[in-house]
Amino acid sequence: MSRIGRKPIARPDNVKVTINDDIITVEGPKGILSQQIPQDISIEVSDNVLLVTRPSDSKKHRAMHGLTRALVANMVDGVSQGFEKKLELVGVGYRAQMQGSKLVINIGYSHPVEVEPIAGIEFEVPAANKITVKGIDKQLVGNTAAHIRAIRKPEPYKGKGIKYEGEVIRRKAGKAGGK
Repeated sequence: MSRIGRKPIARPDNVKVTINDDIITVEGPKGILSQQIPQDISIEVSDNVLLVTRPSDSKKHRAMHGLTRALVANMVDGVSQGFEKKLELVGVGYRAQMQGSKLVINIGYSHPVEVEPIAGIEFEVPAANKITVKGIDKQLVGNTAAHIRAIRKPEPYKGKGIKYEGEVIRRKAGKAGGK
């Protein structure tokens, strides 16, 4: 039984949902998102609620039911509120800054690393060692944040690198001073 798929999706008043054939389009104050709906899954739009239904209890339909509901719920949240991921730079001299819309990171390499924002993504640098990735597409925001983190992942000995805010780095003991 899909518990996620059966939950209704609350639609705020400022969000407009349109379904043409097998494409759902969600429009809100932050922008517009579109997604293709799997063939057998149907979405019913009523007053302020979206309900995702499936035709049978086959394994494929159950899987697509929950997935479709989660994707549509993320679309509704994205166009109404937006998503953000926060990153921290840990290390002496590690810092980030904005140059126009481009993000420039000094992370211990011989050269600064420049990251261009993808369409629909916005960077903010509230402090020299903090980066915020914002956008309306949850998947795009997460992938962009993961791409920035991959520039220099946190290492386990000193914890230096780029990490998500609140991420706990498992630390290893260094060399044992033996006799």
